Amino acid sequence: MALRTLFTRKPLITAPLGFRGLQTFSLPDLPYDYGALEPAISGEIMQLHHQKHHQTYITNYNKALEQLDAAITKGDASTAVKLQSAIKFNGGGHINHSIFWKNLAPVREGGGEPPHELLGWAIDTNFGSLEALIQKMNAEGAAVQGSGWVWLGVDKEVKRLVVETTSNQDPLVTKGASLVPLLGIDVWEHAYYLQYKNVRPDYLKNIWKVINWKYVSDLYAKESS
Repeated sequence: MALRTLFTRKPLITAPLGFRGLQTFSLPDLPYDYGALEPAISGEIMQLHHQKHHQTYITNYNKALEQLDAAITKGDASTAVKLQSAIKFNGGGHINHSIFWKNLAPVREGGGEPPHELLGWAIDTNFGSLEALIQKMNAEGAAVQGSGWVWLGVDKEVKRLVVETTSNQDPLVTKGASLVPLLGIDVWEHAYYLQYKNVRPDYLKNIWKVINWKYVSDLYAKESS
């Protein structure tokens, strides 16, 4: 049995909480087996990253939402304010990882194949070439202090591709309301340490072999329309 089949497919949103209809979230299934991204990313890392780390963000996010619902019901503004950091961190962890899984694909399913058409043209226009974009994202991802993410996004206000980094589990939108994430690379140690130890640049170099440019291209075309 493939490891990913241990999880039954289910919607991300489940039962409502409280009279306002707040909702809980559940772990999304992966569209590939845990070992399918090897040798770029080991099956052991993928299993732990998905089952343990992403699940923990979801568990804590749901807990914080339930506490927020109760606080609002009681009119407890102090508790509601205190919960905002937990909601941002754990909700961001869920959002970011849900994007990350879709940004990856096994080589046999097109992982690593370069983007074409609209996205390819936009990358050349904004960065000079795909190689230049990869170098920029690798450099900025390697330079993130502590834990965080490096992103390729589109600024819908100026209609331009951008590269940004975020700390911890901050989503890209925290850098600007008009920014939409297209491609996010997790540079927390849990994403690579078991395989690459503390050599983050090696992880960043190899992850491009399994980037799902077709998904990124389709998303860019949708956001640009």
